[in-house]
Amino acid sequence: MSVQVSPIDEVKTTPWSGGRSPFNVEYGKMMMWFFLLSDAFTFSSLLIAYGALRFSSSSWPAPDLVFQSVPGLLDSGAPLVFVGLMTFILILSSVTMVLAVEAGHRMAKKEVLWWMVATIIGGFTFLGCQALEWSHLHHEGFWWGSIPNMEELKHLFKGGNEATYGTYAQQFANLFFTITGFHGFHVFSGVIINIIITINVLLGTYQKRGSYLMIEKVGLYWHFVDLVWVFVFTFFYLV
Repeated sequence: MSVQVSPIDEVKTTPWSGGRSPFNVEYGKMMMWFFLLSDAFTFSSLLIAYGALRFSSSSWPAPDLVFQSVPGLLDSGAPLVFVGLMTFILILSSVTMVLAVEAGHRMAKKEVLWWMVATIIGGFTFLGCQALEWSHLHHEGFWWGSIPNMEELKHLFKGGNEATYGTYAQQFANLFFTITGFHGFHVFSGVIINIIITINVLLGTYQKRGSYLMIEKVGLYWHFVDLVWVFVFTFFYLV
């Protein structure tokens, strides 16, 4: 004789019986999330190291005094204007990537193509701006293991013990070029990947597959790069 068991008392025989499995995600997208998580730890470590040095120091180069040039136009007098433009360009490229993903959902090949091209242009423009900024700072005397002379350093600090200016300026320079360089490498890698994906879009690869999921995967990476820049911008240029 069979015994009637209420649904709530039934023995569950599957790993996920309460609804849709949270692991029911396309393999490539999940691996991208794992990669971004590991990369987030790396950037976090670098920024925490910078923050620890920055806030344990009695004085530090003032961002509005260090970053007040517009390379090719102004040597001084425009604090954070150029880096603000850089940030706007990178965020705008993230918007164009969103539009490319949305067009992919509609299988609109031409729209995907144009939005991806716009994203690539935004990435190259950001890298060009960063190269100009690095070139200007190098011209001013900042580099790995190199800082301006003491007379010039005095104009980049707001108070504090002058005897420590050299030490803190060198720490600032080393960390600035390391962290922004590491981020720039990520942007450059993203641009190269975007170019490859765009070529595949042009060739109709994803149209034949019936899915533009690859655009989403690349989009995750690009949005991550943009998000990291927000933190880099905050730590180096605003704090």
